[in-house]
Order: sequence, then C-alpha cells, then structure tokens
Amino acid sequence: MLIKVDDLSSPEVAELIREHHREMALHSPEESMHALNLDELRQSDITFWTAWEQGDLLGCIAIKELDAQHGEIKSMRTVSSHQGKGVARQLLKHLIEEARRRGYSRLSLETGSPDFFEPARKLYAVFGFEVCGPFADYIEDPYSVFMTKQLG
Repeated sequence: MLIKVDDLSSPEVAELIREHHREMALHSPEESMHALNLDELRQSDITFWTAWEQGDLLGCIAIKELDAQHGEIKSMRTVSSHQGKGVARQLLKHLIEEARRRGYSRLSLETGSPDFFEPARKLYAVFGFEVCGPFADYIEDPYSVFMTKQLG
C-alpha cells in the first residue's frame, strides 16, 4: 500500500469524496454533517492523503491544522470494495505519525453518533482516542461524538 499526499485532482478521489458525502447524508441531518467537500479539502491548512495499491484507490484521510499543537482528523474513508482490509488502520497510523513529526501534542476528531459510525469509533479507541467535548468551532450535537488523543 502506497500512502501519498494527494492534490484531489483525480476522478477516483472526487468520486470517493462524493460517496462519502452521500453516505454521511444517509445517517446525519445536513446541519450535523461536518464532512468537507473537494474545495474545502484543498485549503492550505489541510493535508490530504490517499492510499493506493496496484493503481487502485483504497481510501483517504486528511489532517487540518487547528494550531501549531493541535490537528483535526478529517475525511477518513475507505473505498467500499476495500473495507475490512485494514486500509483505515494504515491511514490512521500514517496520520498519527505525521502529527507527531509536526510536533502536535494533540489530535482530535468529530464522528457520528449513530450505529453506522460504531466501527470508526472503535478503531479510534484502539488507537487511544477518548471521547471528549466539542473542540475548535464545534458545538454539542446529538449526532456527533468528539474524540481526542494526547500525543505527548
């Protein structure tokens, strides 16, 4: 598996982000969806990675720099046909290593509270993320679960 910084220009990546938005809309009301679109993922405070194997897109993940010490995980998504193969685990491991390399002391994320998001919450917990309150510009929302990990 090759994990690389991506400029979001390929049709495969665009379709993966569209799929991500469609699926989020099935499980969360619009006002509770915090998934970023392609233009938002291209902002200068965000680094976006994709995972590839033999020319096939496997998944993606991004980090948004909230400040010099704190990053937010965004857009972790595995292509449907590659789910259950450890893609998300490898992407999350890569992102945590990059956050440490950048000198972040903390990583946080927002994910959904419905049952659909349980596998993601379990994966984050395995990596040491703990439930916390809202951070950055988030507010309490019954459709959101906030998690954080100290990297220190």
